[in-house]
Amino acid sequence: MPIKRYGVLRAAVIDCKIETTDTPHYQIHLRAAGVDYRAAVNVRSQQSPPELLYLAVDPFTHPVLEQLKALPDGFTELESRPGGAALDYIRGNLFQRQDMRPVPTAAPGPENDLGDFLDHYVRRALADTEARVHLFGQAWGPEPQPDKIFHFSPGNGVHDIHMNQGNDGRFTGDDGVYQDGGLLLRFGDAWVAIFLAFQSQAWHTDDITGHRLPDVPTPGPTPGPGEPDHLVRIVGALANPVGPAPEAESVTLLNASPSDLDLTGWALLDRAKNRQPLSGLLAAGATLRVAVAAPVALGNRGGTITVLNADGLKVDGVAYTADQAATEGWTIVF
Repeated sequence: MPIKRYGVLRAAVIDCKIETTDTPHYQIHLRAAGVDYRAAVNVRSQQSPPELLYLAVDPFTHPVLEQLKALPDGFTELESRPGGAALDYIRGNLFQRQDMRPVPTAAPGPENDLGDFLDHYVRRALADTEARVHLFGQAWGPEPQPDKIFHFSPGNGVHDIHMNQGNDGRFTGDDGVYQDGGLLLRFGDAWVAIFLAFQSQAWHTDDITGHRLPDVPTPGPTPGPGEPDHLVRIVGALANPVGPAPEAESVTLLNASPSDLDLTGWALLDRAKNRQPLSGLLAAGATLRVAVAAPVALGNRGGTITVLNADGLKVDGVAYTADQAATEGWTIVF
């Protein structure tokens, strides 16, 4: 079943340390509205290979940030659904999967392992009293005993601050959609996002359960036989055409593969996961401008665009912000 008490903690950093045990974590002491919390961030997997996948996006832009700006300090439980503040690495188009890299748990020298990378941004937040960290994951506590790391009382915190779907073996019980973890740090008007995943996790999962889908090859740097990833790329979107509503919105697709593609059964999705069917032949290397039709709508306040193939597998996905869609008539280029 999905993880319980999924949500986001908005808080200030008080302290941090790298825990070196059999199951090492990067530990963060936080405080929000007078309440102390600990964030336990995995830096090593219990499954092979042990190195986590890591990505820091600096600066980070995404329509979800508008919802985070309105949150108060403290832990806010989130509904696991599209269009809200909940994170989903696959369906939310937060980043490009191939940008993640495996990093060692610990290595000699500075700025060369996961603990160092996390420390770089968290200590920046520690030095800035106005900075706020938004930690997505599963809440625990309050506990009757003091916290085991920072010794505040009562014990209280957030863990599972990583991808929480597509698991293997005994961890499949934690699978779910729109319940992924992550760290989003706000420094004034600038944001940094940190995303973590286990190499054993799958990147194509069931839309209801979050379980890995059978018989789908693990994506590589470039699409191989049977892989859907990035055969077609979303290269542009006209979200704010000139003139009054209803507007003639459009999405431009590029066939990046060396073969012609039959788009019959494919679909275009918006942030609310409304679906518009696609059809026709898209020649190798050619582009196609798709006129957006109801119920799909791009909107001027930011959104996401996703392309699914005939098997319902994600081929490509992008996100855009209200600022990118602010000027009429300009195509957003991805």
